[in-house]
Amino acid sequence: MLIVPEREIANLMTREAAFDAVEKVFAAMASGDAYNFPVVREAIGHEDALYGFKGGFDRAGLTLGLKAGGYWPNNLEKRGLINHQSTVFLFDPDTGMVKAMVGGNLLTALRTAAASSVSIKHLARKDAKVLGMIGAGHQATFQLRAALEQRSFDKVIGWNYHPEMLPNIEKVASEAGVPFEAVDLPGMRAADVIISITSAFGPSLMADHVSPGTHVACMGTDTKGKQEVEAALLARAAVFTDEVAQSVSIGEAQHAVAQGLIQDSDIAQLGAVINGSHPGRISDDQITLFDGTGVGLQDLAVAAAVVDLAVAQGIAIEVDF
Repeated sequence: MLIVPEREIANLMTREAAFDAVEKVFAAMASGDAYNFPVVREAIGHEDALYGFKGGFDRAGLTLGLKAGGYWPNNLEKRGLINHQSTVFLFDPDTGMVKAMVGGNLLTALRTAAASSVSIKHLARKDAKVLGMIGAGHQATFQLRAALEQRSFDKVIGWNYHPEMLPNIEKVASEAGVPFEAVDLPGMRAADVIISITSAFGPSLMADHVSPGTHVACMGTDTKGKQEVEAALLARAAVFTDEVAQSVSIGEAQHAVAQGLIQDSDIAQLGAVINGSHPGRISDDQITLFDGTGVGLQDLAVAAAVVDLAVAQGIAIEVDF
């Protein structure tokens, strides 16, 4: 078995490589060449943690495995550790034997950012100039860096429930040479693209906070009960997702479906837009929304790419198992 420790990931996986891996996986999912297994995600009753498993199989890439981990909200304050903790396990699809164990913390942030970035590439207006950020935590910085590479944004606006955290994303914008402004939630009407990346269980972004023509990427809702945006917004938008089954069960769409505002059939796979079997955005005043629930195949794709790079560079640790 090969081991690629968390400490090596930063020197192996780039944003560009993560984007490429995630875009290909979305396309494979939409064409039926890859599929995800049912997600297990539970509150364990200890440290307020959410823990679970995401897995799948990509026939085209012969990638089989799972990611185990979750969200420990007290880690940063109590232990100086990031709140999201995970490990990816890859298996040989021919034999079922374990192939690799890969640190998943940075990979999770990179693949999540890549997913919203892929949605911006394929769904946002070409002339988008103002990027809105809802959330300013650890993952928001990854989201912002990736998004700034997809359009020539000339301004970033941001809101966070704890405004003292906004300097986290202001620093990223400044490093990219893009002005930053803190706004209230109605101020998001000025945005052409909005990324929401929080762990909220109630909506912050309301339907009337979003202007016609905006692309919204909802990246924080991945558990039953979580919610970042008002359900009415999904009724106004053309809704896309990574995995429809997850979108309606643990994603942002769970609330709109429960309220009867949309149906499963109203949600399209982003991979279908990538493949050209769905037109995607059809007008400049259409609101598009990507419900990024986070699928196991994303984690497997970036982990497999990291293993290949680690082997090529002689970094991978080989152990008998």
